[in-house]
Amino acid sequence: MDTHKPQELWTRRSFLKSSLVGLALLGSRLAFPDLTFAASLPDGRLHLYNANTDERLTVRYRNRSGRYDASALKDIDFLLRCHNTNQVCQIDVQLLENLNRISKLVGQEQEIKIYSAYRSPSYNDLLVRLGRGAAPNSLHTTGQAVDFSIPGVKLSKIWRTAMKLQLGGVGNYRRRGFIHIDTGPFRYW
Repeated sequence: MDTHKPQELWTRRSFLKSSLVGLALLGSRLAFPDLTFAASLPDGRLHLYNANTDERLTVRYRNRSGRYDASALKDIDFLLRCHNTNQVCQIDVQLLENLNRISKLVGQEQEIKIYSAYRSPSYNDLLVRLGRGAAPNSLHTTGQAVDFSIPGVKLSKIWRTAMKLQLGGVGNYRRRGFIHIDTGPFRYW
């Protein structure tokens, strides 16, 4: 009598069971956001004030499980539109997450004052021609940059926090009263 056959069947069965369990876990991870990742992010709520349009928005753009709210993101896109042309652009979600991280670290849920977010290419070109410090290939024109301050928080504190996070470009425009962040490669000025 061959005593190895039952062990081989058990091994095949355990392999099949393990495979099925693994596929189920993989499928659930694809279907549901990674709760560990979502838990590592600050609360997905922003308090925004557009200094150019005098509009305010308090919005929850991401729930606790990590799902983004499409309607809330559209509201943010509209608030952060080009104030010169009224054109709306989809704002990079990573930019919102970076802004949120910085805000939560230094601002204690305070309102974020936005000076510039999306800029239409035509408006950006105008700023370049007028010598207003806009870059010809600015990430503002793709919804990947924002200039902001947090009332009551020193710009130097915001800048140092953004520098420590190294999540993209960081500019200190102390004379103009704002900090620039973007989702490009890490660099600073």
